Amino acid sequence: MTTIEDHATDVDDRDPLFARIPRRDFMKAGAAVGAVGSLAGCTGLLSDDGQVSAADADASVPPGEHDDYYAFLSGGHSGEIRVYGIPSMRQLIRIPVFGRESARGYGYDDRSSQMLEDAGGYSWGDAHHPRVSQTDNDYDGRWAFVNDKANGRMARIDLKYFETDAIVDVPNQQGTHGACCMLPDTKYVFGVGEFRVPMPNDGRDLDDPDSYTSTIAAIDPETMDVEWEVLVDGNMDNGDGGKEGRWFFATGYNSENGVTESEMSSSETDWVKAFDVPAIEEAVEAGEYEEVGGVPLVDGTRDSSLNGGDRPIVRYIDVAKSPHGVSVTPDGQYAIASGKLDPTCAVIDIEALAETDDPNEAIVGRPSLGMGPLHTAYDGRGHAYTTLFIDSQVVKWDIEAAVEAEAESEDPVVEKIDVHYNPGHLIAAESYTADPQGDWLVALNKLSKDRFLNVGPMKPENDQLIYIGDDDAGMELVKDTPAYAEPHDASIVSADKIQPADIYDPEDYDEEFVDHGDSDIVREDGRVHVKMYSQRNKFGFQDVTVQEGDEVTFTVTNIETTPDLLHSLAIPEHDVNIKLAPQETREVTFTADEPGVYWMYCAFFCSALHLEMRSRLLVEPAE
Repeated sequence: MTTIEDHATDVDDRDPLFARIPRRDFMKAGAAVGAVGSLAGCTGLLSDDGQVSAADADASVPPGEHDDYYAFLSGGHSGEIRVYGIPSMRQLIRIPVFGRESARGYGYDDRSSQMLEDAGGYSWGDAHHPRVSQTDNDYDGRWAFVNDKANGRMARIDLKYFETDAIVDVPNQQGTHGACCMLPDTKYVFGVGEFRVPMPNDGRDLDDPDSYTSTIAAIDPETMDVEWEVLVDGNMDNGDGGKEGRWFFATGYNSENGVTESEMSSSETDWVKAFDVPAIEEAVEAGEYEEVGGVPLVDGTRDSSLNGGDRPIVRYIDVAKSPHGVSVTPDGQYAIASGKLDPTCAVIDIEALAETDDPNEAIVGRPSLGMGPLHTAYDGRGHAYTTLFIDSQVVKWDIEAAVEAEAESEDPVVEKIDVHYNPGHLIAAESYTADPQGDWLVALNKLSKDRFLNVGPMKPENDQLIYIGDDDAGMELVKDTPAYAEPHDASIVSADKIQPADIYDPEDYDEEFVDHGDSDIVREDGRVHVKMYSQRNKFGFQDVTVQEGDEVTFTVTNIETTPDLLHSLAIPEHDVNIKLAPQETREVTFTADEPGVYWMYCAFFCSALHLEMRSRLLVEPAE
């Protein structure tokens, strides 16, 4: 633990861009591992104030035991979600979202490949901000949502099956940077557009940056349709929703309307944009919008007539330039925006924002936290935890003390802990709900440098587990976990709030269930539809014969009822590899364009006779 007085400012001469201390006291981490750990099975240790001492908590999760939490972490350029158990930090599974993945057959069967094609047909995505649906400001275990920063998309993950079931290509957005739910009951999922472009972006105003704008998009979580968008001045970054269904907040930079680094950072201030959602809905209902890209586009720029009355639809709050993260406190009282290029955070009183004529008067605190504050999480005991990118630290501070203190005071800072290195996001257990658990925090660090075995010029990044459940002992670093490029954000959900299925329910998908006795081959006009089951050691057909040039569709069902017994259908020469979990049916369509013998086999080891589980695709030459 490092106090504010202990914080040094030595510059690492290997990395002159970042002011940090090289090779800080790594022995602290080793000592913490011996002393700190999980709340697994430790609820009896809770004191009257809801804390467990560092000495009594146990970070280990023995073989056969389960974690207390699911953590959903962004996969960055892999376009996936990584699921960890907390506190073990074991990777449980990867959920492909924006790109194909062969082990799950994602992007190889007709259903998922069509979903990816309909959502723009991009070959990759950049997953940033996983958010889990809530009811009454608590996780309900239905869905997770994640944005594609690269291509302006939003995806929904079905937590019954831990698989992506919908993706929308958001109109009028290039780069959907933020993703967050409208609370308390996930009325919308908001996609925060970052890059400014002309509206519509059809070749007009190509070199007139003053005419460029960005949008937020309100997406219906049930249908994944974009209901409306709001046009704003400047670029936007991250977002978060209030707890009572009125406000949504987004940080914004480039109030200068620039297109180069120097142009975009010349002003001393930028904005937090506060969107009054019911007022926007009223404008849409009244027809006060222009339809662009097939959706209602409401003008929320500063000069808009909708911002000139008694109830502006967007309030522009002046904060230090280039703010980054914004998050709402668990009690819904404050929205806290990080300075990034300024050592302070802005504490915005949400109730005052609704009452004051000048939105800047709603800023009630500006504590000085350290160099490069980016993102903030909460423990439910009145503390905020903010990453300091340049200082390579997490700072713990008292929210109400920040409101009471003078602006730019360091007095609200409780303590700091070194992390390794340059943290971006962080997340505490259930921090986005109204009732954070206050035990575990994960810092997602952009650099690992010498923390792991050298694997060449591209290093792993570093997710670090920190125990925050003991205010007297302070924060304790527990574990390092290497992460593939690149970690951004996460959500941590109590395990008992998610109830995944062990086998598929055929009622949940449209494909025809093929049981014993249902196997069939239907031929019509150059199309062949093969319906067959799979079970241990065999497929429904030993041979399937088609003609060269036929369009072939396989509908295959895994008729097993034993959980965890997977099959697949692999036909490598035709780029087919579909995963089949128990009671799951998938379809795949391809053209048999070359005559010959092609082995079809199960690519998951399913029994002692796994290698014998195969069939032949016989493609006869065309006449």
